[in-house]
Amino acid sequence: MGANIISPTLLSAYLAVVCLVFTLKEGYALGRTPTVASHTVQVSSLLPSSICTSATKALDKKSSLQVVHKHGPCSQLYQDKANIPTHAQILLQDEARVKSIRSKLAEDLGRSTNLDQTDATSLPAKDGSVVGTGNYVVTVGLGTPKKDLTLIFDTGSDITWTQCQPCARSCYKQQDPIFNPSLSSTYSNISCTSSTCSSLTSATGNTPGCASTACVYGIQYGDQSFSVGIFAKDKLTLTPTDVFDDFLFGCGQNNQGLFGRAAGLIGLGRDKLSLTSQTAAKYNKFFSYCLPSSSSSTGFLSFGNGGVSKSVEFTTLSTISQSSSFYGINIIGISVGGQKLPISASVFTAGGAIIDSGTVITRLPPTAYSALRSEFRKLMSQYPMAQPVSILDTCYDFSNFSSVTVPVISFNFSGSVEVQLDASGVLYVNSISQVCLAFAGNSNDTDLGIFGNTQQKTLQVVYDGAGGKLGFATGGCT
Repeated sequence: MGANIISPTLLSAYLAVVCLVFTLKEGYALGRTPTVASHTVQVSSLLPSSICTSATKALDKKSSLQVVHKHGPCSQLYQDKANIPTHAQILLQDEARVKSIRSKLAEDLGRSTNLDQTDATSLPAKDGSVVGTGNYVVTVGLGTPKKDLTLIFDTGSDITWTQCQPCARSCYKQQDPIFNPSLSSTYSNISCTSSTCSSLTSATGNTPGCASTACVYGIQYGDQSFSVGIFAKDKLTLTPTDVFDDFLFGCGQNNQGLFGRAAGLIGLGRDKLSLTSQTAAKYNKFFSYCLPSSSSSTGFLSFGNGGVSKSVEFTTLSTISQSSSFYGINIIGISVGGQKLPISASVFTAGGAIIDSGTVITRLPPTAYSALRSEFRKLMSQYPMAQPVSILDTCYDFSNFSSVTVPVISFNFSGSVEVQLDASGVLYVNSISQVCLAFAGNSNDTDLGIFGNTQQKTLQVVYDGAGGKLGFATGGCT
């Protein structure tokens, strides 16, 4: 019988496979760890520039607004540098916001506070009933002729409001001229006997009041900021082609707080008075945004489903409580450096979670945060640690490095959706000598989890309110 002849090509391939198997076995035998998924970050890129660089292509779309950080050089509010808060102050305000979200969810709506029935400028007595004061702003037009106003946008709030002349009690300092309703031909007050007025209770947590015949709204935020005034309607211009008559909003006569010279706030929550619900006939409660990687670049806020990334993956939205206007999400796992952390899925379901555009730092159940921190510290052990900053307890000194290697962090949501965070979504930079892991632990596993805006940076986050879905796509701002 003739010998079996193996061709040189086949023999070469066979030897290559044997060699690969041997190498892998040897690697494990020698205790070599599998490759860690990581970002290489230039340390010089960690601090925002003082020059605005616009990176947004999405503004070609007709229903898009440019999003900027209210304290960055792309914002006209940035001119007032003296009032830019420190990182410690921002994180303290963030804590107040988180406590306020929890108190809102814990309260029975039946216990809402009545406004002073005689005084349209009274302060609502309820402490921290709703949340506000996010970091990102957009510019819209209000009235006829339209006046441009720079407003904070907030998925954790429902009512839209702006400061209004004559500021009967108090107005804080804002960059834009204060809106004067008497100069708008399309402005009108809402009557305090109307069903529209009574719908304020669910949107604000306060029972509306009455001044003469006008409906009085009052909203107070977790950091003690507030706005009280006349509930009204007027023409809202989002873009030249997207104009809405009879848009319901608060015309603030008594306003105080940490709004960073913005003229007020746009509520993108799930209540029927939110902008999302009021424009549902056109956009079907569909909007998306991308938050820029730093305060010196731009993102976008788009309404309708045009321009959504083809690579978007959707998870199911949940409702946290019967009265909740928040967007609930189901976190089921977290990976660090490409390895899934050994956290039971029940840890995430104990308190539930929401996604929030106005909370800066993601809050996790302590069991999950502890596992995340432990693995992150292990993979960052080559860098010297630095003092904590406020709620951030895992910080590093990068002052002697030109580049650093940071493990990739990914979140798993229901529906087999895995979202890899950008490097800017992993680190919170106080200074080059104090760069921190941008997560914090809750007090208890049963506390509400929050997927905050630092972690959302550069993702296209897509809200399909009518479809009950939330989508994510990486590289969303460019």
